[in-house]
Amino acid sequence: MRILLVTDAWLPQINGVVTTFRHLREELEKRGHEFHVIHPGHFPSVACPFYTSLRLAILVRRRLARCLEIADFDALHIATEGPIGWAARKWSLTHKVHFTSSYHTQFPQYLKRYCGFPQSLSYCLLRRFHAAARETLVPTLSVKNELQSRGFSHLNVWTRGVDHTVFCPGRKTEFLDVPGPKFLYCGRVAKEKGIEKFLELELPGTKVVVGDGPMLPVLKRRFPEVVWSGFQQGQQLASRYRSANVFVFPSETDTFGVVMLEALASGLPVAAFPVTGPRDVITSKDVGVLNWDLRAACLQCLNLKSSDAAAFGRQFTWGQVAELFLRTVSKSQAAK
Repeated sequence: MRILLVTDAWLPQINGVVTTFRHLREELEKRGHEFHVIHPGHFPSVACPFYTSLRLAILVRRRLARCLEIADFDALHIATEGPIGWAARKWSLTHKVHFTSSYHTQFPQYLKRYCGFPQSLSYCLLRRFHAAARETLVPTLSVKNELQSRGFSHLNVWTRGVDHTVFCPGRKTEFLDVPGPKFLYCGRVAKEKGIEKFLELELPGTKVVVGDGPMLPVLKRRFPEVVWSGFQQGQQLASRYRSANVFVFPSETDTFGVVMLEALASGLPVAAFPVTGPRDVITSKDVGVLNWDLRAACLQCLNLKSSDAAAFGRQFTWGQVAELFLRTVSKSQAAK
C-alpha cells in the first residue's frame, strides 16, 4: 500500500507526534509498504506566536494542492490540525478523497493556558476538523471518552510503542556521580508539561532533567541543585533512564506520554498524577503510582521492582501500532 502522511509536526522536531510517525514509517517499510510524508519542511514558516520554538507553515494551500495532485497514494492520513492539516482537509473534501486523521495534542487546554482562547471554541474547531475523516485515531480510551462526550465520532484507540532494542533493562550506568535515589524527568522543558511541580518537590537524592525547551534558562537559575542533562536521544537517553530510580511524569495535559513507555521498558517505575495519559498507561500498581500528591507517588515508587516495570513495558511494540494503523487506513480505502 502507498500511504501519504500530511503533518504539521516532523523532524527535526522531537515530540510524541514525530516519534510515533517516525517509528510507524520504519515498521510499515519493513512490511513492504510505501510511506511518504508532506511536512513543514516543504513550506516557508514563521515562529508560533505563543511558542516561538515551534514553526508554523505559511502560504500552504497552493503548494500543498500541487503536492497532493501529483502524489501517487492509496491512503491519505492527516495527522495534525495545523495549517498544513487544514489545507489537506480542504483539498480532500474538494476532490472527494477519503482520509483518516489522528488526535495527539490537547490544544484546547494549551491555547487557554497560553493565550486565554476559550476551550469551547477550540473543541468546536477540532470537532469540525475530524468530522470529515473516515476515522480518527486517538491515543487512549480516556481521550476517546472525553472527545465522544464533546460530540466527536468515528474514534478508534491507537496506542503507542517503544523501541526495545534501545530502551531495555541493563546495568545501572552511573553517568553522574550524584547522591541517590535519582528522580528523572524527560521531556520538553515547557509550562504545559508541569515540570515545576516536579522541581518544587522535597525529595531525597537528586532530581535529573533530560530535555530542552523555552523554560530551561529560567528554571536552571531557579533550581540550581537540579542536574540538567540537556536534550538526549538514542543510547544516551537510554543510559539516563537506566541510571535513575524513578521516572516522574508531572504533566496533566498529555494525551499519552511515550516517555513513560520508554521508562517502563528500561525498568523505571513511574510516578504521575491520575490524569489522562498516566491513567491509561499505568494500569498496574506494580509498575507505578498515580497520586495527586506527587511527592508521595515518587517515594512509593522506590518500593517497586524494576523487573516488573520492564516486563510491563515489553507489552508495547511499534509493530502492534503499525498493524492497527494499517487496518484503519485499509478500512478507509475499502469504503471508497
